[in-house]
Amino acid sequence: MGSLKDSAVSGSNPLDSPVKQIQIDGLVVLKIIKHYQEEGQGSEVVQGVLLGLVVEDRLEITNCFPFPQHTEDDVDFDEVQYQMEMMRSLRHVNIDHLHVGWYQSTYYGSFVSRALLDSQFSYQHAIEESVVLIYDPIKTAQGSLCLKAYRLTPKLMEICKEKDFSPETLKKACVGYEHMLEEVPIVIKNSHLINVLLLDLQEKSMVADKHELLNLSSSNHLEKSLQLLMDRVDGMSQEIVKYNSYCRNLSKQQQQKQQYLQRRQQENTQRQSRGEPPLPEEDINKMFKPPQAPPRMDTLLIAGQVNNYCQNIKAFTSQNLGKLFMAEALQGHSS
Repeated sequence: MGSLKDSAVSGSNPLDSPVKQIQIDGLVVLKIIKHYQEEGQGSEVVQGVLLGLVVEDRLEITNCFPFPQHTEDDVDFDEVQYQMEMMRSLRHVNIDHLHVGWYQSTYYGSFVSRALLDSQFSYQHAIEESVVLIYDPIKTAQGSLCLKAYRLTPKLMEICKEKDFSPETLKKACVGYEHMLEEVPIVIKNSHLINVLLLDLQEKSMVADKHELLNLSSSNHLEKSLQLLMDRVDGMSQEIVKYNSYCRNLSKQQQQKQQYLQRRQQENTQRQSRGEPPLPEEDINKMFKPPQAPPRMDTLLIAGQVNNYCQNIKAFTSQNLGKLFMAEALQGHSS
């Protein structure tokens, strides 16, 4: 993800209107799926660059290319130089070469992370219309294409620019996990020839191939989703413990500060009654330095990921409950 962060190309002119819709060519979707099938294994994430152009308030993604897999031993490999050479080659053959974002795969919907936030901030800060496409191969393998586009909200962009993730800043900006990412609707567009080909293939497809959509087994997917959810909940509880510890230390220090001021005031009163000068003024903030507040961005990211897992589990279980009720009705009808 660090390479993505360093590869954002600056120098674009921001539009007055934000991106309200994303139009993706079907070829781009197939390239992303093929990239994962060839190089993605299990929880391994694949990433790539999105190319296209902006038309009014619509972002059109017309091409993409992947980041090649390489190990840490490949010290001579430069990803930024690789991207520049690829875009230069595309420009020579008259293909859209403007950088409009990036894509990555996800594992059971676990994509809300600090690495994604930093990378998208770098892209969106340099190219205002940039988006990140999240491709979920597990949901896609179950029969429905899962491809979503996200952008950082304006509130989160301002906080990331200031690099101040303290509780006071986030509270003042009214930023919660639901205000971090905004989803942009996607429309997949194909040429007329491709639409004719798809209709022809649909007529030739066997009906038996569609029976997999009625598969009632759901234990593996649901078990893995719940396991990932429990891991994130454990992480959330650890963050809560850290914040509670900070609040206790802060409250304890405030009490010590008040006690010190009361003792000092009493001593000055006694000195004044004896006709002695008061004690010299001291910088109370240097004597009682407030404890460092833990950054709250990690907590927001964990909360956003927990919400994402809950939404995925809700959608998955609702579909399977529908299948189970249908199977029960068919069994009762046959008997």
